[in-house]
Amino acid sequence: MAQVESASEDGAATIRINSPSLSAGREADGRGVVRVQGDWSLLPLREFFEPLAAQAAALASNCERWDLSLLDRLDNAGALLLWGAWGKKLPADMVWRPEHQAMFSKLVVSAPPRPQKRRMPPSVDAFGRDLLLLVEHLLAATRLLGQLALDCRHLLRHPSQIAWRDTSAHIYRTGAQALGITALVGFLVGITLSYLTSRQLREFGADIYVINILGLSVWRELGPLLAAILVAGRSGSSMTAQLGVMRVTQELDALSVMGISHTIRLVLPKMAALSIAMPLVALWTSGMILAGGMVAAHATLGLEYQQFIDGIPAVVPEANLWLGLGKAHVFGLLIAFVACHFGLRIKPNSESLAIGTTSSVVSSITVVIIADAVFAIIFQELGI
Repeated sequence: MAQVESASEDGAATIRINSPSLSAGREADGRGVVRVQGDWSLLPLREFFEPLAAQAAALASNCERWDLSLLDRLDNAGALLLWGAWGKKLPADMVWRPEHQAMFSKLVVSAPPRPQKRRMPPSVDAFGRDLLLLVEHLLAATRLLGQLALDCRHLLRHPSQIAWRDTSAHIYRTGAQALGITALVGFLVGITLSYLTSRQLREFGADIYVINILGLSVWRELGPLLAAILVAGRSGSSMTAQLGVMRVTQELDALSVMGISHTIRLVLPKMAALSIAMPLVALWTSGMILAGGMVAAHATLGLEYQQFIDGIPAVVPEANLWLGLGKAHVFGLLIAFVACHFGLRIKPNSESLAIGTTSSVVSSITVVIIADAVFAIIFQELGI
């Protein structure tokens, strides 16, 4: 084996470098073996790189067993030389040290997985995943509903465990604090609806019937529905975000450790509060819609305020008021239930919190509209 000697300027030190070499031989069993010896690092290899690369490639085609145990040093330069001679794959039989295995393992690149052929079009596949997700949500909502029923029975036997203070606080947040935005939106909607209606009625000389149209549509349909949509976007998202933050900060896990039920302590107070506050908010919103309609009717048709106020009770049966309040009560329960359902499903990360809050608002509004359509069909069949 060739050796290279180098001395410092004062002759005090001598560095002995074993030059890299390859030797072919045979094992006791007759198999050919290539022994890699010397220093296979960048400095010694720079003078022998091309001859060693050609020699290694020639030996790799004849010998499957390679012995690296006699190496003095091996760095990335030597490993890349051998890797290229082997055809970028490890020989079938290797004798090497653990540090060599770690070095060559970095060079082994697994083949990219073959893309699986889709059996269905992407649109059908996406529809299937969405359908499975819907089924999963329905099953989870059913479990939550069953747990709420069990907790209600438990609270009937132990009324001292009812969270009265939390319920009162939620009534204030979802009811009193929502009066401002519902009043503004309701008043503007009333002005718009009255203005558009009055323009059509004026052409037929039926100006006075603007009271009938506004009264019937607002008390029975528009008021509760508009209030529910506003509350779903404002209070429903707040409920979902609150439960989601409690999941992220592990407060829900702490309640479970202390043996406190999530539904009794968190879900039921929200549902009870919103079911109480929602009819009042719907009544307030309906009143503001009629106030806006009255102002627009006075400006466009010249109807007096007192005439408008006196005409409402005459053209709107009292049953419509109670139907609207009953629908608002159901809307409140649905909004709180959907908000808590999505809040409890949030995972402990910020991305899930954002997605869950958005899904909660969209689902709440969708459920409210579906419920309103169901009520309309039922009332139509009953002749109410």
